[in-house]
Amino acid sequence: MALDLAALRAHFPSLAGGLAFFDGPGGTQTPRPVADAIAATLTGPLSNRGDVSPSELNAEHAVAGFRAAFADLLGVPADGIVHGRSATQLTYDFSRHLAKGWTAGDEIVLSRLDHDANVRPWVQAAERTGVTVRWIEIDATTMELDLDSYERALSARTRLVAVTAASNVLGTVPPVRRIADRAHAVGAYVYVDGVHYAAHRPVDVSALGADLFVCSPYKFLGPHCGVLAADPEFLGTLRPDKLVPSSDAVPERFEFGTLPYETLAGATAAVDFLAEMDPGEGTTRRERLGRSFDSLHEHELALRTRLEEGLRALGDAVTLYSKARQRTPTLLMDLEGRDAREAQSHLAARGVVAPAGSFYAYEPFTALKLPDPALRVGLAPYITDDDVDRLLDGLATFL
Repeated sequence: MALDLAALRAHFPSLAGGLAFFDGPGGTQTPRPVADAIAATLTGPLSNRGDVSPSELNAEHAVAGFRAAFADLLGVPADGIVHGRSATQLTYDFSRHLAKGWTAGDEIVLSRLDHDANVRPWVQAAERTGVTVRWIEIDATTMELDLDSYERALSARTRLVAVTAASNVLGTVPPVRRIADRAHAVGAYVYVDGVHYAAHRPVDVSALGADLFVCSPYKFLGPHCGVLAADPEFLGTLRPDKLVPSSDAVPERFEFGTLPYETLAGATAAVDFLAEMDPGEGTTRRERLGRSFDSLHEHELALRTRLEEGLRALGDAVTLYSKARQRTPTLLMDLEGRDAREAQSHLAARGVVAPAGSFYAYEPFTALKLPDPALRVGLAPYITDDDVDRLLDGLATFL
């Protein structure tokens, strides 16, 4: 199993300019097939959904194709796939849907490791309903979740546990299934932020133990939108506020207004592109996706090892915060005595894109007292050894 990097990179027009992109955790570059699918759908013929004209049928096919593609990517039935403008929007929506069943005295459990998109919607819903918020803390030595604090936070009153499948700044991959099993044992639902995770690992929502799982296609080569995945039977128990004439079917009842058919087509094309990175002999798209993600993991692990060895060679001038046993190829670092934004500018002048900031990770930055800004380096399928060496050379000349 191996990625053909030269063939893969040829699909990305943005790489022709010679830039090395280490900003994948904030959004990846887009391959030509995704842009082509968007353009072809948008230029039609295209109408609102229906079953009469070719333009109506094109809209229907865009929706059906999107649901089928993300069912294959995430391991749920097609009618368990909900489109949203973003993962943040979907989480706000579902915080309102779920909070309808909460009452004063109930509790929810959140994680200090999470992006604020999987924190603030729940905190604000809890404030409106008189629900108590409990916390899973981070072990500052390992950068992993403190599961003892999780046990202390759980109770018979817990209604929801919201946790990330992978930190967007530290790369930490928590034991989500273990967390989910304990939540279910006390009767709580589990909402998993898979935005960073789905870009690097194959996803099986049921195997993770997630009742609701959200991700963002633009983190893995697709257009800007959000996707929520769940068991359709579970979605059927939730009653959102909606327009009277709009469909009450699952999953349509959660999608407000006319869907962006061109975006759906682009997201579908992104899943197909992922499946063909190293398809092997898989007979189904999900099998091909599994093989491609296995090869992607090998590729990113080799690059991460090269990068970490190079950073260690720079000595004490670099403090690396990403050190959990299980983690994605995303590294957060501080550069002794230097402003990370100056490092970002220095690298950019050398054709290397690596952002500085706190990246909406308010809780981990606050809990761990991380320097803000810090430099974040994230790997993606199109990154090469040469890209890594350019980054390391740029840091060496900066320090």
